[in-house]
Amino acid sequence: MHIHILGICGTFMGGIAAIAQSLGHKVTGSDQNVYPPMSTQLEALGIELTQGYDPEQLEPQPDVVVIGNAMSRGNPCVEYVLEKGLPYTSGPEWLKHHVLQNAWVLAVAGTHGKTTTASMLAWLLEYAGLKPGFLIGGIVQNFGVSARVSDTPFFVIEADEYDTAFFDKRSKFVHYLPRTLILNNLEFDHADIFADLNAIQTQFHHLIRTLPSQGKAIYPEQDSAINDVLARGFWSQKESLGKDWSYQLCNPDGSRFKVLLEGKVVGEVNWQAIGEHNVKNAIMAIAAARHVGIPVEVSVEALGLFKSPKRRMELKADIANIRVYDDFAHHPTAIETTLAGLRAKVGDEEIIAVLEPRSNTMKMGVHQDTLMNALEAADKALVYEPEGLSWSLKDAANKAGRQCFSNTDDIVAEVIKQAKPNQHILIMSNGGFNGIHETLIAELNKVMS
Repeated sequence: MHIHILGICGTFMGGIAAIAQSLGHKVTGSDQNVYPPMSTQLEALGIELTQGYDPEQLEPQPDVVVIGNAMSRGNPCVEYVLEKGLPYTSGPEWLKHHVLQNAWVLAVAGTHGKTTTASMLAWLLEYAGLKPGFLIGGIVQNFGVSARVSDTPFFVIEADEYDTAFFDKRSKFVHYLPRTLILNNLEFDHADIFADLNAIQTQFHHLIRTLPSQGKAIYPEQDSAINDVLARGFWSQKESLGKDWSYQLCNPDGSRFKVLLEGKVVGEVNWQAIGEHNVKNAIMAIAAARHVGIPVEVSVEALGLFKSPKRRMELKADIANIRVYDDFAHHPTAIETTLAGLRAKVGDEEIIAVLEPRSNTMKMGVHQDTLMNALEAADKALVYEPEGLSWSLKDAANKAGRQCFSNTDDIVAEVIKQAKPNQHILIMSNGGFNGIHETLIAELNKVMS
């Protein structure tokens, strides 16, 4: 079967492409903006990519067009598909019918930490010999890919609450049929498609309705938004972080911690990840792995070998003891917890935060009152004001004593001017950020050599 994917370079749709190809289908696709790591992964698989949405790419006609949720009415390919009556579906719906229907699905949902927690969980199953399939919104470094299929029953998926497609406005995760469900946390986000937190909670309630009676939800007991969802109706088993599971930090940065089950220490994790938020992610993953029969001690061993996904506090370079990191954080809570983890690790050493507020929610100004406070743990913060903001980032930055820039070359120049040993430069964006990582690293190599 020939499958053509519109919006193929998003992490989710790129994963669909990899899975479809491994199942023996011919896969092609197109996107408007192509950037690593997904473009690199697709090219390595030999999947033919088309830049842009000229309808000529749909001739000869594919057997089915899988339409990503970034596609909308008015897109030339979408209009062509509808006008010509071509068979089409969404990525989540395709995945449900071709991969998930008969699988033991372990889904990771929540506002923050989905990619990291799903990566941990896939690795725990792999280490235990269960060889799971998975589809995760980032490159899982223990595997080197973001998606794969397997001949075992187990499949780990990052369960995103974003909408499915222009023709299906339900959250993606209602298609996933989970048996083990992690609910990491729940805050207001995606203001471009959700009116308020209650609207998101309704979608989470729909997800809960798909969990079988012998399925299990794992969640943080203190999260009031999740508790509100569970109070709407719950028909399955559950375990919580706070009641059934807990932890004790051995190091302030979270690089070593004890795992407690029903108040008893059942293991100690010593790993590469940092931040208390990642400790919580790990407890959730351990609990989910236990639901499929993996002993806690095996999961603890596995976490000692876990590598965080690309773009999650990924160390990109260490030049003359100046470290440059790349992180996907784009919500104030994620920015704050990421910086807190780095601060706990580096102590008094200087942190320079470089931020692009790129998400639709950020552009709409939903978080404008909390964004600058989220950068508090950084000694210096340089923020980039992209086009399309409905509010003045410059005014907010000036009020907070932070620097604001309208182009990335000026940011690089400012960082270079301040560069000195024992410094940590944390770049945060959920996009390519105009290639600032590579530009900065090249300039640092010049001036520090």
